[in-house]
Order: sequence, then structure tokens, then C-alpha cells
Amino acid sequence: MGKLKYVGQSSPRIDGKVKITGAAQFIDDIDFGPNLLYAEIIESPYPHALIKKIDISKAEKVPGVVKVVTGKDFPYRFGLYMHDRHIFAQDRVRFVGEQVAAVIARDIRTAKKAAQLIKVIYEPLESVLTTEDALAQNPTLIHPDLADYNHVPWFFPKGGTNIAHWRKVRKGDMEKGFAQADLVLEDDYTVPRYAHCAIETHGAIGHYDYSGRLTVYTASQSPFTQRHLFAQALAPLGLTHKDIRVLSPFVGGGFGGKAGVSMEILAAALATAVRGNPVKILWSRSQEFYNTYQRQGLSAKIKLGAKHDGTITALEQILHWDAGAYVEYGANVVNAAGLSATGPYRIPNVTIDSVCVYTNLPPGGPYRGFGYSEFLFGLESHINEVSKRLGIDPVMFRRLNAIREGDSLAYGAEMNPNGMIEAIDKVAREIEWGKKTKSDNPKKAIGKGIALFWKAPAMPPNASSTAFLKFNEDGSLNLMVSAMEIGQGFLTVMAQIAAEILTVPPEKIRVELPDTDRNPYEWQTVASHITWGCGTAVERAAVDAREQIFDVVERGLCKDRASLYLEDECIKSKTDSTFSLPLKDIVIGGIMQPDGTFRGGPIVGRGMFMPEFASASSDPETSQGGHPNVHYTVGAAGIILEIDKETGKMHIPKVTLAVDLGKAINPDLVKGQVAGGLLQGIATVLYEDMRFNKDGKILNANFTDYKIPTAMDIPDEVVPILVEVPQPDGPFGARGMGEHTMIPAAPIIANAVEDALGIRIKSMPITAEKIALALREYKKRKEK
Repeated sequence: MGKLKYVGQSSPRIDGKVKITGAAQFIDDIDFGPNLLYAEIIESPYPHALIKKIDISKAEKVPGVVKVVTGKDFPYRFGLYMHDRHIFAQDRVRFVGEQVAAVIARDIRTAKKAAQLIKVIYEPLESVLTTEDALAQNPTLIHPDLADYNHVPWFFPKGGTNIAHWRKVRKGDMEKGFAQADLVLEDDYTVPRYAHCAIETHGAIGHYDYSGRLTVYTASQSPFTQRHLFAQALAPLGLTHKDIRVLSPFVGGGFGGKAGVSMEILAAALATAVRGNPVKILWSRSQEFYNTYQRQGLSAKIKLGAKHDGTITALEQILHWDAGAYVEYGANVVNAAGLSATGPYRIPNVTIDSVCVYTNLPPGGPYRGFGYSEFLFGLESHINEVSKRLGIDPVMFRRLNAIREGDSLAYGAEMNPNGMIEAIDKVAREIEWGKKTKSDNPKKAIGKGIALFWKAPAMPPNASSTAFLKFNEDGSLNLMVSAMEIGQGFLTVMAQIAAEILTVPPEKIRVELPDTDRNPYEWQTVASHITWGCGTAVERAAVDAREQIFDVVERGLCKDRASLYLEDECIKSKTDSTFSLPLKDIVIGGIMQPDGTFRGGPIVGRGMFMPEFASASSDPETSQGGHPNVHYTVGAAGIILEIDKETGKMHIPKVTLAVDLGKAINPDLVKGQVAGGLLQGIATVLYEDMRFNKDGKILNANFTDYKIPTAMDIPDEVVPILVEVPQPDGPFGARGMGEHTMIPAAPIIANAVEDALGIRIKSMPITAEKIALALREYKKRKEK
């Protein structure tokens, strides 16, 4: 690969100006005129109950009410990976906040007033609020019909139980592996639920016109997936994919919470009930907490064996995931975590049981990190404890066991090229690992923590990306893709990839926002696969356009095709230094011939990418035989943590993260992802704490009681380290890294607390209060 002009440069964001000037339109900014209707949702006050009767008569009589709907109007199931959810609850509700009915009115105030007049009679059922209760003998079944649900072939639900999916991984000989170990350590770790906390709440507007066209505007990470799920669910109404159009404007934060389909299907369905009028639904902040996806809770049991020299011989992990009332997306988190729960280590003998468990809490689903943050908290904490007991430096222990290119993964495939060792060494050097740091304040202790991380894109084997690229008369470009700009800089990176191949500056490339009628297919903007997948499609579209240009010049000017190349928006020749033809002169009008005819025509490039080597087919009892993950992005993180020994209050002088992203298309954007991801991860460790009462109702569904960090809480110094070991099938060697930067936050803090104070916190969040209480217990034990 020669010297690159645009790729690898920190080009300014192409969406920067429109956002900082306030010109960017989000879902609540779009004007639908005077015929816009508003919907208010009636929600269940019970975590588990039968619906005996719904009386809508009084609500229907309120002036300004257009329509009242209930589950009988839409008895349709939907789901991404498993069809376990209805648009509106049918015979029973399964979590506090589940939608039971809706009022559609001329204004939101009328809709709210009428909603209060709807009377729902429930028969409460025994609720199941923990995985322990859900897995007990003869538990209350949350989904008695589980065995009948449609699901993807790589899910393994257990009918007659509360187990929605059970991913089993078996490799090697566990008995032999633990027998070879000089140390076997077992422990338990727990991670609670978390909220996404995007600044923009969920919203959607549906419009079903008299031509039979359903148009839905959504704040979404998944416009094409939403169209597909809408078409599946509403097929009984005669709607097909060609009849449904989804448009997604700018999105004010997603973090996984706006992936798939949650409340958006309400707008799609309700629009069909009031044909000719757009219907708007906008979630409140509290609804954003309890009726969208939450990050799932996890209880982990870890058993790890190692030799005196530090070699890991065996690992057993039992992961019980609190997936909530519906798992149509969340079960894939459990699946992905189970396949990768060894962490980035070379382990010959492995048993993983990753179990997706129904409870009567709100549905769990995708969240930045997709399960890896949760299981790596326990695993990386456990790695430190094992290394300490063996008397081996934690960094050296990780270096010894870190996975390398060609090593066998837990499911039998080979590990991709990676720079894990480089990442470990650079992080250790950055925090001066091995050098003890003391605070000038005797009331404070300073500790250092390190952790490794990895993550593979969690996606179906046929998840694909496409791109269209068309030239304009002035040589500028419109690039049409359907991934979403959710703050990560996607639009800019796609422009840079196209610019590098076609030599058109990124500022002359407009990357269009998704419209399922106009733009080509993209699975979803999830899994940190967009730079790799969609980027490859864009690369191929640009190459396709370039080859068309060369074809026109060869035919129109009889130039030797092999000599042609692009430079500075011109076609040039290696054999004729005087030849320089501006792109704008031929990309639309072609090349005129002596007889007055033309050769060529408008240049339109097309690119497509699907990982044709991936396969989810494997033995359900062992996970051997398939290739479910396309590759892993790996890295290491380290922290210097200052702790008040009396109050437990923490301060972060320095945190660093090294990630092997193959190739940084835009280094500044990558560094922003490192800083933002680390801060989001640190928030889940130090501040955030979702609380439910005994009736399954969330107690802190607001930013007053659910704490998230502010600018005052940012670490003093954040040091991003970019490692670049190329991904062979990535655009210019790139692979994704957007989620990875928050994954190691919990274990680096837990390990730094242990390093500073000698106490091991095994449950999140790691708050000042929890540290202070643990310190008191620790001092009592020492005194005895």
C-alpha cells in the first residue's frame, strides 16, 4: 500500500458544521403539519398479571380523541432473533411499563387526559424478579408458550422453563485441565442492570397514506432491520417490504438502545389505525429508562486453574443473564458473550454456560460492549486474584497467556492477526507499571489497575453492507449508505475511504442519511462492524466507479488502461506525463468522439460486502464446528486511581487504553471514541446504579436519582494508544473499535482498588460507599 492522502488523516467531521449550528434535524424537529396526531401509551402497573378487561368507552368520548387501540387490534408478534413479544400486550403483561393500549388524539394533552380514563382490570400473578427465582425448581413460567416461538437456528430455548437460550461451549478435557493446575480458584461476581442514557429519547412518527404506503420516521440505529420487522409483524394487514419506508434523521445517541425495534413498532402499527394522518410518539425520560432496552444484569461463577509458571490450564464460567420479560434481541447478547467468555486468552480446556433467563423486569437488549463489559469484569478481576496467589506479576501473567494470531478459539476457529502484546506493553509503560506511587496525602492511597479486552462483531453470518456512489457534474460525489451516524464519525470515515480511492477530497463528498427507499441495504449500525463492513462496501463502490472511469477513457481516448491512475481529481497516465483529464469533464457527459458521438455516461459505483466465511452452524452442546465471529478487536487498558481511605471517594489522575484497530482511518475520531468510551464505562462503575422495588418497578428513572458523570468527573488525563496490526479483509486494514473502549473500565478500577487497599470488590457498581464499608470490614478482620 502506497502513501495515503486521506485515510489516516484527522479530517474534520463532515457533519460538524450542521450540528454545531443547530441545523441538524432530529426526530422531534421534523414538522409534519397540522394533521399530525399524538399517541399516549397506557402501561401496565404490574410486573406480571393477566389482563381481564379493558374499558375504553370513556376515553373514546373525549373531544379530540381520534382512536383508541388495544391488543385486540394488533395481535401480532415481533422480534429480531426470537418472536416472543407482541406490539401490545395480549392476555398478560410481563413487566411494569409494558404497553397495553394507546390513545390517538389531536394534541398530546388530550391524549394524556383520555388515557387516564381507560380502565384495565388485572389479575396479578406471581412475579419473578431474579435469575435465582427464575431458575428455581417449579418456577412461575413467564412464557408458557416458549417452545412455540419462532427463533433463529442458533438459539436454543428450553420450553417449560424460563431459559430463553443456553449457549454451551465445550473444549478440551476439563477434568484433565484442572488436574494439571497447581492452583484452582473459584469466585462469584455480579453486575446489575444499566440504562443507556442517550440525551435524545426514543421517538417515532408513522404515516399510512391512502396509496397503501407506510412511512415511519425513527430515531434509529437500524432502519432496514426495522423495515423488515415492521413488514413481518404487520403482514396480516397486507403490508410487504415494498410498501414500508423507514427514514432515520440524525440520532442523539444510541449506544445500542436504538438498535433493533422497541417502541418504534407502535408508531408503525398506530399509523395503520388512522390512515392518512401521521402519528407521533415520543418517549419521556422515565419511559426511556423502563420501556426501552436495558443492559442485562449478570451473575457469574468463575473457576480457573493455572500452573505455578502462570500457564492457564482450564476455565469454567457459568453466566446467568437477567434478560427481562422479552429477549428478542437480548438473547443474542447472551449468545455472543458465551462464545467469547474465555476473554483474550489461550486456554486449552474450556466450559462456558451462558444462560439467558426470563424475569419480570424490563426487556434487556444491546448496550455498548454487548455483554463483554459484564463478563470481563469478573474474568479480569479473577485473573488478578489468580496471578497474585501464584506470586506472578499481573501484567506478566496476562502477557504469558494472551491470545496470539493462529491460536485456537474456544469454538475451534483460529484467532486473527492482532497486536495484543504491543497493547499490553504500551499500557504498562504509560502507567509506569511496577513503580509504586504514594500520595502526598496520608489519608489517600494510590493504586494501579490493568485489564485486557476483546470483542467480536455479534451479528448473523449473512449480515451485509451495500453502498451506492454517484458523481455529479462538478466532480463532487453523493455517497449513499444506510449505516447510522450516532456520534462515532461514520459519515466522515466513509467519505475518507471513498476520497482515498477516487482522489476527491472528503469535503466534496456528501454522505446521505438512511432512507430505505433510496439508499441501499445495511443490516444495522451495531457490533462495531460498520467501519469494516460498510467501509468495505464503500471501498468496493469507489473501485467500481474508478474502473468505469478507466473504461470510458480507454474506449473514448484509446489510452492504455494499465497506465491509468487517479490523482488530484484527474485521470492521469504513467506513460504520458502530459495527459491530465479532470474527472468533472467526463463523469456525467462522457467523452466526445470525432464523429460527434459520445462514449461513457454517468458514473455510478456499487459495492457490497458479506462475510461469506462466517457460519453459525455448530454443535449446540459444544459450539464446535462453526465460525460465528468474523474477527476480534483486542486491546489493554490501565488506570492510576487515588482513593480516600476514609470516605472511599475516588479520583482518576490518569487512564489509558490501547486498542488494535488495524488502521485508524481518522485518528482524532478514534481518540474521541477512546475518551468517550472510557468515560461511559467509568460511569457504570462509579456512578450508575439501577434500583427496583419488590414489585419490579424502577425507583430511579430520572437523571436526578440515576447518576451519570458530568464534565467535572472526567479523569485528569486520558491517553489513547492506537495499535495498527492490519485486518486482512478490512478497508485499508481497518477493523471496528467503537464499543471496545468502555469494556475494560470495570476491571481496571476493581484491580486498582485492590492494588491500593487490598480489598476485592466483586459486585458493581464500585461506589465510594461500598469501598468505605469494605475497608471497615477489612480492618476488622486484620484486627482479629
